[in-house]
Amino acid sequence: MKRNLMMIAPLALAACTATADEPPQFTEKQAQKLEKQLAGKTPGKPVSCISAFPRTEMIAINDRVVLYKVSNKLVYKNELLGSCSGLKYGDALVLTLHSSQYCRGDIAHTVDLPAGIHSGSCALGDFIPYRAEPKG
Repeated sequence: MKRNLMMIAPLALAACTATADEPPQFTEKQAQKLEKQLAGKTPGKPVSCISAFPRTEMIAINDRVVLYKVSNKLVYKNELLGSCSGLKYGDALVLTLHSSQYCRGDIAHTVDLPAGIHSGSCALGDFIPYRAEPKG
């Protein structure tokens, strides 16, 4: 029995890794929401950290993609490492700040705020800046 468990563990780890490497899938509604938020903006080079201040608006697209809206001209797209399944049910994404930045690898938790129940956790990925082109 012990040998069977030793064989299953690497398979389970491989399954987790495969899903983390797959690009996020979107429903039509989620794709429209993402497109609306990023319309007219051009993606830039990914960065590992962004400032937590000034306060940004967090917009959950699905359980794998979160946007951090700094302004109408700047939005960061974050593809989470793993999925925060609670996001698809409307749970809040809660981050504990250890500095003045959100960084790749920071652990986020999903929480059903009215019930106070922890529903999942994941890690932040790289932040891809989307900037509006200057008019002129």
